[in-house]
Amino acid sequence: MDQPRIVRELQLLMLLANNRYMNKADVCRHFDFSERTFFRYIDTFREAGFAVKRNEYNVYRIETSTNKMSRHLSELLHFTEEEEMILRCAIDSIDPGTKSKESLKKKLYALYDYKVISDLGLGKRLRQTIHDLTSAIENHRQAVLVGYRSGHSNTTSDRLVEPYAFTPDHDQVWCYELDSQMVKTFKVSRIRKVSILDTEWQYEEHHETGYVDVFRMHSTQRFPVRLRLSVRAASLLQEEYPLSTPFLKEVDGGYFLLETEVCRFEGVTRFILGLYDDIEILGGDDLRTHVQYKIKMLNR
Repeated sequence: MDQPRIVRELQLLMLLANNRYMNKADVCRHFDFSERTFFRYIDTFREAGFAVKRNEYNVYRIETSTNKMSRHLSELLHFTEEEEMILRCAIDSIDPGTKSKESLKKKLYALYDYKVISDLGLGKRLRQTIHDLTSAIENHRQAVLVGYRSGHSNTTSDRLVEPYAFTPDHDQVWCYELDSQMVKTFKVSRIRKVSILDTEWQYEEHHETGYVDVFRMHSTQRFPVRLRLSVRAASLLQEEYPLSTPFLKEVDGGYFLLETEVCRFEGVTRFILGLYDDIEILGGDDLRTHVQYKIKMLNR
């Protein structure tokens, strides 16, 4: 039995099962295998009955709402009471200041049984919101995001949407909004309540998940960036933005190199300004211009 190959297949299967942001090239680089090997694994998954989909950004994922085989992926783990206690204690032992702690809790609610992990520490309203969104996604139902507080317009309103996927950290949900006829993301924490309707999806052909960068920014656009980071900056980057790890590599001189693409410059700029003496912009003229503009505005 080729055990290493089987282990790698299972790792890839679980990665693709959760609507990850990584495209084909990212996956190949992460697992250190060729495109030919990648496609061989994809063919194997499809032959086994899994629904593997690819969007316009070359991001592959296993659609867990299309058939029973794929849905079973979210049912592979069942926690006994003892296991639940161990899991809860392990999560609670994580530094409270670590963003991954809350992200892990949210992801568990989206992936596993709602009642089994009902006291992992998330607020009751947030637990119910994640549960209802997951239910709407799995059952292909439209929903109303009641009392959504928009940070852009600074207003509170109800949004009629078709929710269909979470972002990698489960902090936001991808939806097709019927009024604007646009794909948008909505922050889960800003939703007061989710009202699931009996109406099935009507605009599934528009359900595309855009790219989410390592700084949790999302868009259909991408801008390449190349940064040189000190050990301190690299460590803080991985702690605050764990999705950055596959794009970091150690280089000579005790530095780290970050090569990735970002959707917008706000996220990476905030990080750079917080550690200005520890980060050097090596590539990305647009990013350099944006950082200089922000510095100028701060000095006014």
